[in-house]
This record gives sequence, C-alpha cells and structure tokens, in this order.
Amino acid sequence: MKPLEGINILEFSTMITASFAAMMLAEQGARVIKVEPIEPGDPMRFLGSAKGGISALFANCNRGKRSLRLDIKSDQGKQIIEQLIQDTDIVLCNYRPDVMDRLGLGSEHLRSLNPQLIYVAISGFGIKGPDRDKPAYDQIIQTQVGFPAVQGHGEDSPRMVRNLVCDKSTAYTACQAATAALYLREKNGEGQHIDIAMMDAGLFFLFPDGFMHETLLDEDAEHLAPLSERGFELTHSRDGSVAVAAATDAQLVGLVAAVDQLHLFADERFDSQEKLSENFTEFRALLRAACSNFDTDEILKRLAENDVPATKYHDYRDVLNHPQYAANATIDEFEHPIMGNMRRVKSPAQFHGERLAPASNAPAHGEHTRNVLLETGMTSAEIDELIQQGIAKEQDP
Repeated sequence: MKPLEGINILEFSTMITASFAAMMLAEQGARVIKVEPIEPGDPMRFLGSAKGGISALFANCNRGKRSLRLDIKSDQGKQIIEQLIQDTDIVLCNYRPDVMDRLGLGSEHLRSLNPQLIYVAISGFGIKGPDRDKPAYDQIIQTQVGFPAVQGHGEDSPRMVRNLVCDKSTAYTACQAATAALYLREKNGEGQHIDIAMMDAGLFFLFPDGFMHETLLDEDAEHLAPLSERGFELTHSRDGSVAVAAATDAQLVGLVAAVDQLHLFADERFDSQEKLSENFTEFRALLRAACSNFDTDEILKRLAENDVPATKYHDYRDVLNHPQYAANATIDEFEHPIMGNMRRVKSPAQFHGERLAPASNAPAHGEHTRNVLLETGMTSAEIDELIQQGIAKEQDP
C-alpha cells in the first residue's frame, strides 16, 4: 500500500511548480485530478522534446494524474468543481494571487464547502508587497533570491543555474507543507489554508550555505571563504574534467599532495589558515593548473589514494548508465501509448526498503473528462450536453 492512498487532490496549475508537487504526491499514492482549460491546456504540454502532442517535460511532471478538461469560468464548470471538492483532501494551485477568488473557487469558499480541505496556494512573490502581481518564472526568482550571485565568479559571472531549481524546490516545499497539514488534520480534524511564495522557498533553499557569510551580523564574526569557493567548478585534467570535493582540512591536504603541490603550504601566501582563507582563490587556481598535468584516470587514482572524494565529468549518457543507478533500480523504461518508448526516474523515497511502483502515464489533454464527470453522478447524456456547450471536452481524436 502506498502511503497516500485514499487522498484525493485537485490541481489547478500551469507549468512546473504545482504540477511537479502533485506528481510527487501521486507517486506516493494520491489520486490527482488535473483541471485544465478547454484550450490550450497546460502550456507545458508543448515545451521542448515531444511526441504525439505531449512534451517530455509535461510527461515528467504529470504522471499519475487524470486530466479533466473543463471551463471553470462557466457557472456549470464551477458547480462541478464545488461537487468534486466534497471528496477532495488537497487543492494545489499556482495562479497569481486573487485569480481563484475571481473564479469563485478561492480558499475561503471551497473550505466552507469542505472544512477538512487543505488548500495550498503557490504564488511567485507572495500575497502582499510590491511584486505580488508580477508574473513569476524560474530565472526571475533565481535572480531575486541570489542564485547567480552564488554561482558566478570570474569572467563569465554572474551565472544562472540552467535548471528550474526554484520551481522544483518550491514543489518540494509544497509537498512537505501539504503532508504536514494532513498530519495535523489527523489530530484536530480541520483543514487549513497554506500560502507558499516561490521567492520565499527559493531563498530558504539557498540560504544555509549560499548566505552563510550573510548570517552572522556581529562585527567580530569570522567570515571565511564560502563553500561555493571550495571546489564547485570542474577541474580540467589533461584529457577531460573532474569534480573534486575537498571539504575538510585533511581532504584539502590530500588534494595538494595528489597533485604534488605540498610546497604551497610553505608559501607565505598560504602558510596559515588565515592567509589561506584570504588567498584561497589564488591557491585554488594553482591547484587547478597542477591538475591539468595529469590524465583523468591518473588524477582520480591519486585522489583516491589520498582519500579525496572525486569523480570524472559525467555527460547525459554517463549519468544514465552509471552502475549505481542500476543497483538502486532508479531508472526504468516503458512504453507510453501515445509517446512511445520512454525513460523515467522513479520516486526516490523507498518505503520498507522498496521503491514505489511508478504511477500511471501522464494523461492526454481531457483523457479522463468523461470518467471524472461520471464519478460526480452525471449521466452520459448530461456529459454530452456539457461537451456540446463547450463547457467540458474529451481528449482530441
């Protein structure tokens, strides 16, 4: 039995954040209905690599769900949501503040129909303040919370993280908050409203190490080089690149020994902890230059002999073919009825030592409209009339 079996979720979203959160909860057993507009549906369906009209990005963020294609701006569409909400445990939405209220489907109204409902509202910047109504995209949030400031040093700085890191860290935050609210509901029988701003979640995620030099406020605090200065760039060998994580003093000595540079500790620029910290950028540059004198296999062997964590650069194929993933049963392949042969990464949490079976395939737009509406008690004739009126729509042929 999956841990969230019996939990029902309604998702109102476009793009990554709420979609990814709902997918993770679906992987753990929740039944998720993704409510999509009649046209065009979630724009994520059309971004990037695709087959059969469904993008890989959409498939990766939406497996385990049913798609209900419904005009929630219409009175009848709103009534259908009000009926579905009676048996819903969690609403996940990531529209701008007040959008759901203007649709008549805001938190206060829906929780008045179902007091046990947990309503999770994700926004870009929060429900107050000068930026509350601005559109939020990952690169905007990244910049405002400081990712480029942490990433960028040198000629090509500042740099973005080329990944939707704020969208996904917010999704994890939403999952944790929603399941915490479920736990509280078991104690007091009450639902609640939860607000999550991507800007807050992004800074919370980045802050522990990224802002440690901005944490201590007293003048006598000792500010050493941040962790981002210690080996978070690939080091080039003679025939490739390696990542080296010399996080402790012993590992740093091991790294210096591995590249035959122990004499640097006698250099007046680096002969004390204080001087080494002050001149660490220069020290690191000398070590990186020394690494370029060795082939990849040779430098990895030397680092291993000195107990320094290191690995070679992994491209996409190296990642997917790594034997540790095979040992962990992390990745599998399957056939999607529309998208053909596909690869997926399974949910990382193992329960009772076993990985959860992957949830069902990502749905086609409106694939489950009729089934969901039948479950509300509507007849096929009533559903046909809704479709004729353009209030609901099934999967396109």
